[in-house]
Amino acid sequence: MDIQNKTVLVLGAWGLVGNAVVRKLVLENPKQIIITSLKQVEAEDEAKRLQAEFADLPADYFIPWWGNIFVRNEFKDEDRLKLLEIPEKRKRMMKDTLEEMDEEILHSSAIYQLLNKYKPEIIIDCVNSATGIAYQDIYTNYRNIKKLIDKNPTVESLAAETEKLLCTVYVPQIIRHVQILYASMYEAKTKIYVKIGTSGTGGMGLNIPYTHSEEKPSRVLLSKSSVAGAHTLLLFLMGRTPEGPITKEIKPTAAIAWKKIAYGDIKKKGKAIELFDLPVTEAVNLEGKLKLKLDKELNKSGKTLKSVFIDTGENGTFSRGEFEAITAQGQMEYVTPEEIAVDVIYEIKGGNTGHDIINALDNATLEPTYRAGILQHAAVEKLEQLEGEYKVDSVAFELLGPPRLSKLLYEIYLLKKVAGNMKQILEVTPELLSKKCFELINSESELRSKIISIGIPILLPDGKSLLRANEMKIPPYRGEDELDIDEKSIDRWAKDGWVDLRVKNMEAWKLRLKAIIDEAENIPVEDTSSMHVRTKAYWNNFEKIDVGKVVSWIFIHEEKGKRMKA
Repeated sequence: MDIQNKTVLVLGAWGLVGNAVVRKLVLENPKQIIITSLKQVEAEDEAKRLQAEFADLPADYFIPWWGNIFVRNEFKDEDRLKLLEIPEKRKRMMKDTLEEMDEEILHSSAIYQLLNKYKPEIIIDCVNSATGIAYQDIYTNYRNIKKLIDKNPTVESLAAETEKLLCTVYVPQIIRHVQILYASMYEAKTKIYVKIGTSGTGGMGLNIPYTHSEEKPSRVLLSKSSVAGAHTLLLFLMGRTPEGPITKEIKPTAAIAWKKIAYGDIKKKGKAIELFDLPVTEAVNLEGKLKLKLDKELNKSGKTLKSVFIDTGENGTFSRGEFEAITAQGQMEYVTPEEIAVDVIYEIKGGNTGHDIINALDNATLEPTYRAGILQHAAVEKLEQLEGEYKVDSVAFELLGPPRLSKLLYEIYLLKKVAGNMKQILEVTPELLSKKCFELINSESELRSKIISIGIPILLPDGKSLLRANEMKIPPYRGEDELDIDEKSIDRWAKDGWVDLRVKNMEAWKLRLKAIIDEAENIPVEDTSSMHVRTKAYWNNFEKIDVGKVVSWIFIHEEKGKRMKA
């Protein structure tokens, strides 16, 4: 893809890799670069610094934006730990992550509003997403709840800690992030998304000696790797979604360094480390119990820790000794941010660096095979043979899902039973189709029993009467035993998983079948190339209906569920 004159959004542009990416991007002459960071001062300072460095560019070339991209826009500038202490905001965060995604959740998110405002054609994501999510540390939350339970807690206090735990669970957070990111990019018409991922361990294995004062290997560190892996597989799926952005991921497996080498204050969480002094005469006696927290804080010396350091961006500030240890041969070693940036730009422009994880997975996964394609026909023929032998029609069991699949299979099966083939169905009015399907359901108790017994209710032609068994797959149970009924909810449930005998659904089926016939008949007779699959021959010249084939067509055209890569 040509980067020239395109709007580029760099998530995490203040960071080590983001900074290197922006500098390489400028050489490609994009129209504008959106500079983002978690904090306002970081984004604004970086935009000003870049504007000064590239003084010949327009004044609005580097646009700063700041905030937490994993929450709704109204929370983006607030400290996450403080948000969790406010019951109303905590409940909102919990719902935003764990409820079914709807337009309100999507449109309220920070990432949606960012993309909707600037509509970037290119997004380069340098945010260390795995760290941001995994370092919320579910293990600390577990320990807090365990202590609380041991103290015979109140219902209110236990509920509050449980809500905090639910807000910290990793997988739902990364799932929701990718859902929102994809939907936002789709609306913004983003063309390409490149993620700078992580292995979580700097390329080392379970023997990694660097921990978080825990066991080796650290569970928190392995959580980071787990989230990073889950993130990659979700991006793999996003890359297999038609009409979505081209998706790539560069995953460095080494420490990334460096941004600056200097002398000065050594900072932790943005603040200089304060120095304490304790005379030998005030040494603690190791008797009884060791207090991890002192009853009275020690007096500070008034000085801060100053030394020579190397700034490695998100990975932290290291001493010479620390840097020398972790980057030594046989340890994490390291890769420079400029090398990563070169790969990113080359991949965006259509090059093949060999470092795109999504492409690597595409090439390494076992795809559908020629042998399986041949055997699919044999399996279908055997199933059809046994149907005839046992005088039974094998339509749907609702063990695969979604319920919409079973609903559609049974609806086209009913139409086939009452009217024959596709062209014959088109000759019958929707009103008569509805009547005939009702008469069939009314007269054939075994058929009726099979449908409702797998959890698929039958909505009768009046739209007010429902045949059902003990279990209904739709609407799904969401913690409430009763739901309000209105016309809108009936339409939604019927679409998702009820066999719908209403006239308007028969009209919809006639339109579908006409589209299938038109598609096949519009293929020129003389075109015998490999271009077309669903020809008249595929549809048995419309003389016989294979219900599975019809529903697969619906999933491709109506659900936009076509497989992108063979």
